[in-house]
Amino acid sequence: MLAALTGLGLSTAAGLNAYIPLLVVGVLSNFTDTVQLPDGYGWLSNWGVLAIIAVLLAAEVVLDKVPAVDSVNDAIQTVVRPASGGVVFSATNAAAELEQSSWMTEHPWVGWLLGIGVALAVHAMKAAARPLVNVGTAGAGAPVVSTVEDAGSLGMSLIAIFLPVLVIVALVLLAVLSWWLLRRVRRFRARRRAARSRPPGWSQPSG
Repeated sequence: MLAALTGLGLSTAAGLNAYIPLLVVGVLSNFTDTVQLPDGYGWLSNWGVLAIIAVLLAAEVVLDKVPAVDSVNDAIQTVVRPASGGVVFSATNAAAELEQSSWMTEHPWVGWLLGIGVALAVHAMKAAARPLVNVGTAGAGAPVVSTVEDAGSLGMSLIAIFLPVLVIVALVLLAVLSWWLLRRVRRFRARRRAARSRPPGWSQPSG
């Protein structure tokens, strides 16, 4: 159970920012015994790899806060974030050993599939909501929302590793937020379609 919650939390974080959970897992595996990378994932603790991830993170932090550019970045990240989710879910399946279970180790594809699916779902929500935020705030909301997402990715990564039980609470809150954002996106798109269908010079009747 703990292994699944850790993986779900990290892959959720990857859906918000592909590089933060990778860095957290890699750095912690070097300095603590909390994260023990399984065979085949030693590269994630290599300082050269972590330096490259840090550079990519710096670029992501900047690009994701620029209106319009953030949507282009989201399109590119459609591949990167799910892949990161698969990596962090599978790379932390060593937590299964703490539960006296080797099932995740014997079925590594499950971790990849779950990690990719969760990260892709979170990414899709993020990518759909960002244009709404940009239009609704004339672009001013982009850096604020992006900063919140980065903080959420970092917080979720740490919770997933150190307090995995709380991942359940975080996922429930995220599901509620997703439902609310989905409603907002649908209303926004409906208003835009209605505006396009109005004849030129049309104005809202008074009274």
